[in-house]
Amino acid sequence: MNHYFTDNRQLAQNRKDLSFRFSCFNLTFTSDSGVFCKDKIDEGSKIFLETLAKHPLGKKMLDVGCGYGVLGITLKKCFAESHVDMIDVNPRAVELAQLNAKQNQCDVNICISNLYEQIHDCDYSDIITNPPIRAGKKVIYEIFRQAYDHLLEEGCLWVVIRKQQGALSAQKYIASIFNNCEVIHKEKGYFILKAKK
Repeated sequence: MNHYFTDNRQLAQNRKDLSFRFSCFNLTFTSDSGVFCKDKIDEGSKIFLETLAKHPLGKKMLDVGCGYGVLGITLKKCFAESHVDMIDVNPRAVELAQLNAKQNQCDVNICISNLYEQIHDCDYSDIITNPPIRAGKKVIYEIFRQAYDHLLEEGCLWVVIRKQQGALSAQKYIASIFNNCEVIHKEKGYFILKAKK
């Protein structure tokens, strides 16, 4: 079975454009078969963005598991002075994210990376992830664990995860790494978690 966290470029293309208005920005995202939430902007990402936009994010962000780019690109629009890097293991998703960055006139850096393999910086102010639940707990927890090493002191890990997909156990695991993890927002079954290094 082909999942969105694999190299699934052999799937037939079926691109579609999705309109997304956030704050004062009108954005267009091109999606395709083989990527997460290809038919609409997912509810978790919308709630996540609404929450993040109310917080003073720092000057260097990393979007882990960026998919076709909704989080990283929208955050760059909201925090224009911040540097934004975006990574995903799925080459098709990365190709779409690069296309979406261009068509939304957004200066971000995007690359294919299995977890943090291609990330050598350890000075991120914020690491943001809507983790790939279908990849399984082992992969998701590695995203959380390795985030710690790539953050500045006082840097923050931000996570959106549904209660029924393990939000409470994820909170407990993140707290075991960071010695803290708070639920900063809950809506429609989605938990927004924040941990500070």
